[in-house]
Amino acid sequence: MKPRQFSAAVAALAIAGAAQAAPPAEAFFGMPTISKATISPNGHYVAYLYTNEKRRQIIAVRDTRKLTEVTVAAESQGEDAPITAVHWINNERLGFTVKDMRVEFEGNLDEFAANRDGTLLTHLISGNWHHRQQSVGSHMKSRVLMADYSFYDRTHDGSDDIIVEKHLWNNTDRQPESSRLYRLNTRTRELADLLPGTQPARVGRWLLDADDTPRIATSTDKGRCIVSYRAKDGKDWSQLSNGDCFTDARIVPRFFDNKNTLYVTAGHQGFTALYTFDIAKGQRSADPLVVLDGFDFSGRPIMDYKTKKLLGMHIATDAQSTVWFDPAMKALQERIDKLVPGMGNLIECEYDCANAQALLVRSSSDRDPVQYLIYHPAANTVVSLGSQHPDIKRAEMGTRDFQRFAARDGLRIPVYITMPPGKPKGPLPTVVLVHGGPWVRGGSWEWDSEAQFLASRGYVVLEPEFRGSTGFGFKHFQAGWRQWGRSMQDDLADTAQWAIRQGWSDPKRIAIMGGSYGGYATLMGLIRHPELFRCGIDYFGVSDINLMFTSARGDFSEYSLRYDLRTLIGDPDKDADVLKQNSPVALADKLKNPLMIAHGYEDRRVPVEHAQRLRSALATPPEWVVYPNEGHGLYHENNRIDFYKRVERFLAKHLQ
Repeated sequence: MKPRQFSAAVAALAIAGAAQAAPPAEAFFGMPTISKATISPNGHYVAYLYTNEKRRQIIAVRDTRKLTEVTVAAESQGEDAPITAVHWINNERLGFTVKDMRVEFEGNLDEFAANRDGTLLTHLISGNWHHRQQSVGSHMKSRVLMADYSFYDRTHDGSDDIIVEKHLWNNTDRQPESSRLYRLNTRTRELADLLPGTQPARVGRWLLDADDTPRIATSTDKGRCIVSYRAKDGKDWSQLSNGDCFTDARIVPRFFDNKNTLYVTAGHQGFTALYTFDIAKGQRSADPLVVLDGFDFSGRPIMDYKTKKLLGMHIATDAQSTVWFDPAMKALQERIDKLVPGMGNLIECEYDCANAQALLVRSSSDRDPVQYLIYHPAANTVVSLGSQHPDIKRAEMGTRDFQRFAARDGLRIPVYITMPPGKPKGPLPTVVLVHGGPWVRGGSWEWDSEAQFLASRGYVVLEPEFRGSTGFGFKHFQAGWRQWGRSMQDDLADTAQWAIRQGWSDPKRIAIMGGSYGGYATLMGLIRHPELFRCGIDYFGVSDINLMFTSARGDFSEYSLRYDLRTLIGDPDKDADVLKQNSPVALADKLKNPLMIAHGYEDRRVPVEHAQRLRSALATPPEWVVYPNEGHGLYHENNRIDFYKRVERFLAKHLQ
């Protein structure tokens, strides 16, 4: 754990070497060696997770003024209880979240706090759902809270308090219907309500001001998104907006700055942009503050809690970067970028940043996993704390690129392309990698373990942001409504055909692969385009659309089933024939190309009966694996490594 001093040799990071033997699956999918780095409010200490040889996680703390000194604040209890988050409470105290992996459904999160030297360890929240009934309200003012509470955020006043969220259920759904916020002292466990009086119904999202006071509540009701507001010291709530949740006209509150100015996103020339919002007048500013050409606004503020300034924004376009409003911070960014060229360097700071003795930098590229750096402005030097995946070498990774192409109906489809390392000559075997969701953004330019693993095995990897994906304008999102198996599927075939025309992809050696919605799209790709996709890998995929609405094991709320899914996928009653025509289990006789299926037995989002029904309906048995201790994802290190070794063998068998 000795820090490595950077020098002018850091420029060697930008030099590509000859391709070497591919790193093993463990190098890509093992637990990160170093992760979750976070700097204290005053910048004097940095805490991070370190995974040792026994696969235990340690919360290590270093003094940024003397990095050779290391203390241990806490240690995990093994692979079944990983630490999933680390956060500073104040300059002397840390909080961290532990996930119980023996029970695979959402939640089961324990919250702890400890001094940075490891003393005064305090159990704050128990994730044991068997004891949830013991927590009957906020009268438990000095006891461990139960599983209906979870960590929400830290406070910003230097106290020992954090903010916790109490989840509120109805009598039907597995998911909570609403929540309420409380302030919890991490030494005494004293619990205090953050809100006076009543609150709006069905609150799914809160927005707090610079003084950690809840000021904005976003609710949903019968397909409408309602934004409510309360004055600083007020008890009553009033509506700022009430409109259809799925419209580009909606104003979405994003954050308050240190002067309690509200910032919102709203439509701007087909995309969302960032605006300030005048609450008294109930209107946004005439001109946007941040516009991202060709992308919806996605970003988070960088605020200085000493100077009370909004310094800049970390943003996401085709890659992650920073827009600085503060000239001094912009100058610091330029100095860091010169020291660490060819990398995306994201600065983390929140207190007197322009004069800080040390800054934390999260550095990565398309070929380099995240590494954490400490920058000392006075000396203009950077020191590396280490890489998330130190066995990954830049020369063994391929390059990633972002392009857009025209689908068959003219819609522009964004796509990430990861090429094999070295200078391979095409056309090459190819994997179309389909993201889940599907109403999310799939990728970014930075190093991606799955794409680079496949590229290191010699495959061109195509990651299309097909219609229905978010982040690329409302038109792009809306074009995917009720298009499962239809035009959304056409985009994937068009991606492969486009890559063939570029000379990258061998038309006889293309696979399709994905998880969740991506698993569904894999199955439909083999059914609709068997001449194009030679084989497929489906993990956690939907095989029966109707089962999403009817499964007793599913975790969709009644609200989602009644409104969201009917808008985005279709009505199971009115559109029954269309949904059946686009359900793989009903079309299993057409699925004849080689198929691999992986699923988690405890999956509640896409219950394992999806995989079981499809397996029973197929004439040719697929390659098959069910992980008994997984939910909707591969969260256990041994399962992740096992799965990708299976992927490697399957693709080598059918594409090489």
